[in-house]
Amino acid sequence: MKFTANQIAQILEGDIEGNPEVEVSKLAKIEEGGKESLTFLANPKYTPYIYSTNAAITIVGKDFVAENPIQTTLIRVEDAYKAFSKLLSYYNQVKMNKTGIEQPVYIAKSARYGDQIYLGAFAYIGENVRIGNHVKIYPNVYIGDNVEIGDNVVLFAGSKVYSETVIGNGCVIHSGAVIGADGFGFSPNEKGEYEKVPQTGNVIIEDYVDVGAGTTIDRATLGSTIVRQGVKIDNQVQIAHNVEIGSHTAIAAQTGIAGSTKIGKHCLIGGQVGIVGHIAIGDRVKIQAQSGIGRNVKDDEVLQGSPALNYGDYNKSYVHFKNLPKLANQLYKLEKDFKNEQ
Repeated sequence: MKFTANQIAQILEGDIEGNPEVEVSKLAKIEEGGKESLTFLANPKYTPYIYSTNAAITIVGKDFVAENPIQTTLIRVEDAYKAFSKLLSYYNQVKMNKTGIEQPVYIAKSARYGDQIYLGAFAYIGENVRIGNHVKIYPNVYIGDNVEIGDNVVLFAGSKVYSETVIGNGCVIHSGAVIGADGFGFSPNEKGEYEKVPQTGNVIIEDYVDVGAGTTIDRATLGSTIVRQGVKIDNQVQIAHNVEIGSHTAIAAQTGIAGSTKIGKHCLIGGQVGIVGHIAIGDRVKIQAQSGIGRNVKDDEVLQGSPALNYGDYNKSYVHFKNLPKLANQLYKLEKDFKNEQ
């Protein structure tokens, strides 16, 4: 797939300095740019590389002033970083613009799907499934009975969507994600053995949610596990049964959220955070990586540690924690001196 400088400038509404017909077929960092590659310069720290890069085309800001001769063709835009991001998005759309139904696949007779669908080989579509328009389902995806999927959804290879799950418009489910598996519901009997509690609920994922590779979202025991609009979930996150995550919250990798916990809107949750069940976390809460949350959290709190403390209190306490060996030695010396004086 090749693009000329002229085509790229039209997409980005930029101005060309150099050869408008030069072609690129790949993307690269500016320090690694080679023949037929496209790169960008947004961070001034990388400015020296623009004079040595072999990239065919470089996207720069309109305020960039060259101090030495340049080989690369420039495309000037208002914001080089945003323009390059826009181009990446456009490139992804073109690259992923697949349609049609490959073989072999299984589609239940009661299933229904919309226009411009892509269905990869060895995909399985269960009974009474409803799939919207412009949906891309990559090879080896499993979609169970009675699932509903909106428009413009992408399910990458090997993702699994269990029965009764509802997925809204514009969602992306990455490879290996499992949506709607049973929640961790077991009850001990009089013999001390665990008996399974049936998990009869479902998972609801609203519009424009991203679910990372290897992430698991469990179905509810009763009712629904709910991921609200615009939530972004990293790889290898565990979301237990009956959890509710508020809109536009972002959750980093290896976080685990136990059952029936409610998380508010616009929260930022770092990697390897552990959150106990049956608590409520407010809106705009920030939780630092590897924190353990065992209590209700009010709006706008910033937390760190395990068990998590207010971020400022944690930092003050950590200063003393680092000095504990020194403080202990001082205490032993004072105790020894006191005994010697008696």
